[in-house]
Amino acid sequence: MSSKPEQETHQANGAVLPIVPVDCLTSPDRGQLVEPSDFLGPDGDGVEVVVLESRANAKGVREEDALLENGSQSNESDDTSTDRGPEPASPLKETSFSIGLQVLFPFLLAGFGTVAAGMVLDIVQHWDVFKYVTEVFILVPALLGLKGNLEMTLASRLSTAANIGQMDTPKELWKMITGNMALIQVQATVVGFLASIAAVVFGWIPDGHFSIHHAVLLCASSVATAFIASLVLGMIMIGVIIGSRKMGINPDNVATPIAASLGDLITLALLSGISWGLYKELESKAYVNPLVCAFFIALLPIWIVIAKKNAATREVLYSGWEPVIIAMAISSVGGLILDRTVSDPNFAGMAVFTPVINGVGGNLVAVQASRISTYLHMSGMPGESSETAPRKCPSPCSTFFSSDVNSRSARVLFLLVVPGHLVFLYTISSMQGGHTTLTLIFIVFYMTAALLQVLILLYIADWMVHWMWGRDLDPDNFSIPYLTALGDLIGTGLLALSFHILWLIGDRDSDVGD
Repeated sequence: MSSKPEQETHQANGAVLPIVPVDCLTSPDRGQLVEPSDFLGPDGDGVEVVVLESRANAKGVREEDALLENGSQSNESDDTSTDRGPEPASPLKETSFSIGLQVLFPFLLAGFGTVAAGMVLDIVQHWDVFKYVTEVFILVPALLGLKGNLEMTLASRLSTAANIGQMDTPKELWKMITGNMALIQVQATVVGFLASIAAVVFGWIPDGHFSIHHAVLLCASSVATAFIASLVLGMIMIGVIIGSRKMGINPDNVATPIAASLGDLITLALLSGISWGLYKELESKAYVNPLVCAFFIALLPIWIVIAKKNAATREVLYSGWEPVIIAMAISSVGGLILDRTVSDPNFAGMAVFTPVINGVGGNLVAVQASRISTYLHMSGMPGESSETAPRKCPSPCSTFFSSDVNSRSARVLFLLVVPGHLVFLYTISSMQGGHTTLTLIFIVFYMTAALLQVLILLYIADWMVHWMWGRDLDPDNFSIPYLTALGDLIGTGLLALSFHILWLIGDRDSDVGD
């Protein structure tokens, strides 16, 4: 088939095809489309035509987008250099090595953050406020879990927005920042208040003892800690995500671990310092605690108004409470386990190892959930049918041993558990934390608990993110709070079980320090 010298051509399946502008498909008066018969070949066979919009009709749509769209619909193209599989294009096409390389540094940084938090808890557990108001221990997993409820959710939400181009202009960036910061302040204040109520209830049920002064102290400490920690960590997250994009790094791989790296340490340090200060004021200035509660609650209307003005956060403001509240309750159960074991000499070391095992598990599953969510967002919107969103419960084999990118990242994250924990255990031992020494049998039981925790969490993440997606729920807002809270509960439970078994076989008797 011939064409004029100046006319563009397109090659597909060995045939030279004309590229016809949209304007040429209409009659001169643009009132009628050209008949299909005008594009028949010499022997009557149909000829493939690549259609491009003219500049007048483009309205900002690039010509190459039309070509790519046409090409992606053809199953017979000779061009093998372009990936036209069902997987969406973009930052998710990574090798196992590149995933591991990007995740490794933030993972170690986050791990050392949890080690530091464990060392802090190991020290402050002997303070008067922790001795006489033991319900503060119940607050620890709930407030540390805020990084999963709020900061990691924020990181996942912003990572997805950055990857799909919703933060490319200064106006979009500022709008996304202000709306999300206001949103997490609302959530932090409410969740902090509810966490204090849960701590009072869980502390009252076993002992039957209730003190109004201690209840107000818990409320003031929890709300102030949640508010300040979320403000600081939210600002750090925004900086990390913007910096990641400028450096060409996938924010999904680094944002959530870094959110946790300082999250545990900052939150625990704030909780310890604020509760200690308010406890000191309890005897002489009892009115300080109620004033602190009233101050932070009075700020709520301001943050609500700002969050409502942003369409991206308005929906979360109304519908995003269920996961953070349920996650807080789940973490509080883990706090109850910690409260009942930390003072028992047979469980020496629980205080320093609990933040580490919970933090590592939560960090890894948050990375996986964020990656799967971004992967799904690239194929459509929540609730839309997609080949990438299976409707049934996945098998462990498909989660860990299939060839898709999410299975590859699950394997990489799982393989980081043992070397990561060995580094963290060595660090704790070298700093003489936990009032205990490390024996081979303790390391074996600890690693078994850690591996089992992450294995369960990665499998649940694969199922939960797809399940939420199929029910028109955005996984960025709903999945991570549940997953990190389950990580706290499973990690604390398995660690307590390991310590109990070690006590039964006599391994801990000779290892408990002064």
